[in-house]
Amino acid sequence: MQPYPRADERLRMVEYQIAARGICDQRVLSAMKEVPRHLFVPPPYDRSAYEDCPLPIGNGQTISQPYIVALMTELLALQPADSVLEIGTGCGYQAAILGVLVRQVTTIERIPEVAGLAMANLAAFGSKNVEVIVADGTLGNPQKAPYDGIIITAATPSVPRPLIEQLAEGGRLVAPVGGHAIQELIRLRKKDGSVQEEHHGGVRFVPLIGECGWSG
Repeated sequence: MQPYPRADERLRMVEYQIAARGICDQRVLSAMKEVPRHLFVPPPYDRSAYEDCPLPIGNGQTISQPYIVALMTELLALQPADSVLEIGTGCGYQAAILGVLVRQVTTIERIPEVAGLAMANLAAFGSKNVEVIVADGTLGNPQKAPYDGIIITAATPSVPRPLIEQLAEGGRLVAPVGGHAIQELIRLRKKDGSVQEEHHGGVRFVPLIGECGWSG
């Protein structure tokens, strides 16, 4: 397959924004070079798709800064045979990155219009192993549990209990946890039925709305 246009911008993005800040998982770096971020950003913001910042995608939602996408993906410690659950599909960019790296991605978006945008973007990119579901992501998707990795791409006051329950033994969950203004990026690892928590710095995300998140 021929690379998408603006490949030189993706290479610079990976070299100067991502690898230079310590992301070293070669599979993650390759996926970031492969997936055309501009395809997932609506005009006129697509002109800034490879800049070091989040961008609006409509409906009060954003696409995360490239470095944060890479960091959260690396923290998932993914293997090719993994099954991953994403909470907060947005424009579909994070799901497309995950789809390059694992066997199956299930992603949940609560806003139908945003889910429709993601579906169109993922189809345009050619993702075949990403399923988009319109639902309350804080409840997860028990039908396909357990998941080797779970990623929450919106700020949550605490990790929703249903998601911890749907995490496989040995699985990893990455989420921004905290208040509306700022959160701490955490990684949970499930071991012998309990979870071990690590902290990976401050971040800012839009709030996670749902039964086990923030009220709308």
